[in-house]
Amino acid sequence: MNLEKFRREARDFVEASCPTSMRRGVVHFEDIFEIYETPDAKNWRDAMASRGWTAPTWPAKYGGGGLSHEFSQVLAAEMSAIRAVPPEFGPGIVLVGPTLLEFGTETQRQRHIPKIVSGEFRWCQGYSEPGAGSDLASLQCKAVLEGDHFVINGQKIWTSGAHHADWMFALVRTDPDVPKHEGISFVLLDMHQPGVTVRPIRLISGSSPFCETFFTDAVARRDDLVGELNKGWGVSKKLLQFERAASSEQRDENPYSIIARQYLGESGSRVSNSEVRDKITRQTMLEKSLDLTVARVMEESRSGSAPGAAASIFKLVGSIIRKEASSLKSELRGVNGTGWEGDEFSDEEITSTREWLRDRAVTIYGGTDEVQMNIIAKRVLGLPD
Repeated sequence: MNLEKFRREARDFVEASCPTSMRRGVVHFEDIFEIYETPDAKNWRDAMASRGWTAPTWPAKYGGGGLSHEFSQVLAAEMSAIRAVPPEFGPGIVLVGPTLLEFGTETQRQRHIPKIVSGEFRWCQGYSEPGAGSDLASLQCKAVLEGDHFVINGQKIWTSGAHHADWMFALVRTDPDVPKHEGISFVLLDMHQPGVTVRPIRLISGSSPFCETFFTDAVARRDDLVGELNKGWGVSKKLLQFERAASSEQRDENPYSIIARQYLGESGSRVSNSEVRDKITRQTMLEKSLDLTVARVMEESRSGSAPGAAASIFKLVGSIIRKEASSLKSELRGVNGTGWEGDEFSDEEITSTREWLRDRAVTIYGGTDEVQMNIIAKRVLGLPD
């Protein structure tokens, strides 16, 4: 099939299959666990999964679309044209799926990937612990190999969506007597078992996407060890590259452009205060510059080279810009940008306030600004430890 014929087919299929409620552009990660459980989300996911388009570039033998990058970009453009959210999104499709394609055994791929593509199973990530956040390699959650399974005891924290998840991919300590980076393994475990307890954490924004997760003699199958025993740190680093790449590629229409149109208009004259106009213009330019840089680097990385320190730069700069975006939107609304609830505030104004609150955390979750600056200092500037 030639590219233009595929474009027409994709356009017609997406237009016919995507419910109105799923035409909302980008979805904040705090909301995905609720949004993707709605009937409309399921219908949208099922329709796209029937063609493998929930994971368009994954191999068809695992349920993916088998599309080339060029064809997948056409599909993405047609979805973007109607502001369709991805039909499947979250740790399964973004993180563990690509990791299994690279490091998993054929048995693991056949067992897990089709259910990721279809959305049958939801996943969560078990990395951070109360004493191992920025210094993740200090994790102490222990897994002891007993015959054909691991017995796991310990705790994870900030496990996004654990209260909705069917499976977890986790870093566990399998050898406490070697240097900390060398005694870690990457395992998959069923969340629906007696040894797993999940407690949601309520945030200042009012949502509870994060959880504490406790393991008391929980079990992971020996054949659900991904990669080699005690070599999980290398697997985890690659997974984090997938995370950075996904967060870069999932960028939707930049929020400053929206602000610019809303407050400045096409002529740039709706706001009489020149200082405010300059703020909006500056932020719009920063966001657009980041978008273009991300697109360039991601294109270069498709040659097979790892994004390396660029991922940390994007995380650092993107977090700062996003935090400033929500602050600017609230500032421009004045007192209406402080509404938490009540009839005197519109739904959009209340949403804006909650976005401002939750975006206080973007410089912390997913790797703090301080961690990213350390990486940049070492790998880009060549500074000593």
